[in-house]
Amino acid sequence: MTLSDLATRLELRVFTPGVPIERPVGGGYASDLLSDVIGHARKDDLWVTMQVHPNIVAVAVLKDLAGIVLVGGREPAAETLAQAEREKVPVLGTALGAFELAGRLHGMGVRGG
Repeated sequence: MTLSDLATRLELRVFTPGVPIERPVGGGYASDLLSDVIGHARKDDLWVTMQVHPNIVAVAVLKDLAGIVLVGGREPAAETLAQAEREKVPVLGTALGAFELAGRLHGMGVRGG
């Protein structure tokens, strides 16, 4: 399944419209601790978080993640969006909480590690 498929099916808001979202999603990871994501997320995972600062983009690049989904209606900081566009990291959002989104992703076949 691609990030584009998930975005459509879950009605995710795309904060980085200039960044392609046709990338395959290999799994998912939910955490708000950057060190946890660095230590445990896998390449092509979709990261679910409430963090909105620019460091999330750096972590996504480091781990080669499929994208980032911000939960709870949070919006990324302007610096975060600028960095995400430069680094070609998709940033999406939803009003759903992390638990609800993770459940829906799991129900769609997106598994954790």
